[in-house]
Amino acid sequence: MARRSDVQQDPRIAGDPDPYPLEGFEAASAAHGTAPRRRGWSGGGGRWLVWTGRVILWALIVVILVNGIRAPLERLAGDDQPATTPTGTVTSGFPATQAAAFANQFAAVYLNYDAANPQQRAERLKSFLPEGADEQFGWNGYGRMSAGAFQFAGIDLIDDHNARVTVTYQSGGSRGLLSVPVYYDNGGFVVSAQPALLPAPGPAGLPQLPDPDRDSATEAELRPQLEGFFKAYAAGNQVDLQRYVASGVTVNGFNGEFTLAELKDVVVPPGGADSRKVTAVVVWAVASGQSTAVASPSQDPAAQPAGLEQAYQLTIEKQGGKWFVRDIQGANRSVG
Repeated sequence: MARRSDVQQDPRIAGDPDPYPLEGFEAASAAHGTAPRRRGWSGGGGRWLVWTGRVILWALIVVILVNGIRAPLERLAGDDQPATTPTGTVTSGFPATQAAAFANQFAAVYLNYDAANPQQRAERLKSFLPEGADEQFGWNGYGRMSAGAFQFAGIDLIDDHNARVTVTYQSGGSRGLLSVPVYYDNGGFVVSAQPALLPAPGPAGLPQLPDPDRDSATEAELRPQLEGFFKAYAAGNQVDLQRYVASGVTVNGFNGEFTLAELKDVVVPPGGADSRKVTAVVVWAVASGQSTAVASPSQDPAAQPAGLEQAYQLTIEKQGGKWFVRDIQGANRSVG
């Protein structure tokens, strides 16, 4: 005959607390004169292992979430950083303005040489060159070159001590660029290597504009008025100017530096408004030297006044049936 198992089948999982109190059982045992049997420890250590595992698991989840959120934020923050210089190095201590002035002065000496007086160039170069450099800095002592119109064109910052400065120049009928490597330290500059001549970009292609529509009747009406205005404008006489400018407007003239040689053209766009923008093309007679800007009978072209054609945009308005100038400025190509 099979023996019944003496092991008590308890459906509870080890470590779970007793679902019900034992007060009733203890009281019944006391009534029958028997001491209640004390239960042994039910495996509380397993319960702490479970909770410890849960804490570790949640900690891992939090770390993963934090890293997942922080990574895109750091990438966004990186995108907001200032752009680097063209060479890829952020520089903050290089004095670009002073370097530009230094390179301009160097170019003015470097690109002007004459075999008839090479020592003059050598003396002028000394303050730009490092110690021990060739006194002519690459020039072989022959020929002649004359350059001018030096202007700063740009700078390529390499680091806190080095840069390449680009200078524009003109020699004869040609424009060019000179790239000058400079080194900076303790408030001073020096040309750190041989410069490089580079071609300047050519002129931009200017598109053609169609001939403007014109109000011929108003142009004819305005021409005498504008001739008087430009004569007074050249002389700078405020009494005469007030005859041609709108009420409450003051226009300053040239105080006799120029005279009106010709009112070459007046362009008035069509429209019946009492306020119009017109283009006037004038030729100024410019005095040669200290002479008066008037036509000279001399046959020497250099002694005669120069003529410079200029274009102006004027805002005119009609007051009391007559046109007056309210504003004058340089013409815009789109106007004329």
